[in-house]
Amino acid sequence: MSRFLSIIIVAGVLVSCGEHRKVLRSDDMQYKYDMAIQYMDGEKFAKAYPLLDELYIMYRGSEKGEKIAFTLAECELGLKDYILASHRYEQFFKNYPHSEYAEEAQFKSAYCNYELSPKYSLDQTDTYKAIRSFQLFTIQHPESDLIDSTNTLLDELRYKIELKDYKSAKLYYNREAYRAATVAFKNFNDRYPNSRYSEETWFLWYKSSYLLAVNSVEEKKSERMEKALEAYLTFADRFPESEYEREAENLNKDLLKKQLQEQNQA
Repeated sequence: MSRFLSIIIVAGVLVSCGEHRKVLRSDDMQYKYDMAIQYMDGEKFAKAYPLLDELYIMYRGSEKGEKIAFTLAECELGLKDYILASHRYEQFFKNYPHSEYAEEAQFKSAYCNYELSPKYSLDQTDTYKAIRSFQLFTIQHPESDLIDSTNTLLDELRYKIELKDYKSAKLYYNREAYRAATVAFKNFNDRYPNSRYSEETWFLWYKSSYLLAVNSVEEKKSERMEKALEAYLTFADRFPESEYEREAENLNKDLLKKQLQEQNQA
């Protein structure tokens, strides 16, 4: 970069900063509003924010205040302050339920909650909040042009919860906590009957039941063997051509053999 070009860039920055200070110090509210909109159009959200914040207080409750309130929420979204933006959008559609921006504000409030949703392995409080927000939006705006986007985001959020439950169940299994694993896999299968993991989780529910039975203390072994045999029948009935079919049959044969031994020793 040439020295001349560097001087031009620095001069441009200084002029821009000087202009922004001039706007901030001005007593002309219309000028501040026009510049705030100009900054928003140029995605200069950090410069627009203090102007909009001042204008929001000045015009709150007025006709002009409605547009400013929505624009302020838009600015906070642009700044990626999702917590504040979500709250601001929520307040907007509650305060201006008949506004032309109300539907969009409700969607974007939910979208901010979506952005706050963490990866599946972390606490999913924000994910559940986002799901509830989108569900409420679909109920209140069933004909909205944003429904397809809402359903896509809902599917993504629901899958995150599903994945967390799947990983949690497998963690019990991998740690050989088979009693907890049987409960976790059964709950998972009941909760997600159409899961992409169904075949695997029904099989691991059965296998956990088998491992729990064969490793039980004597007084509980007979009862748990019966439950494991029932689990095998459930799995085999649901997935007659499963990739786990051979392993499941071998475990079942071993279980029947052990059960017969138990009965002979009784």
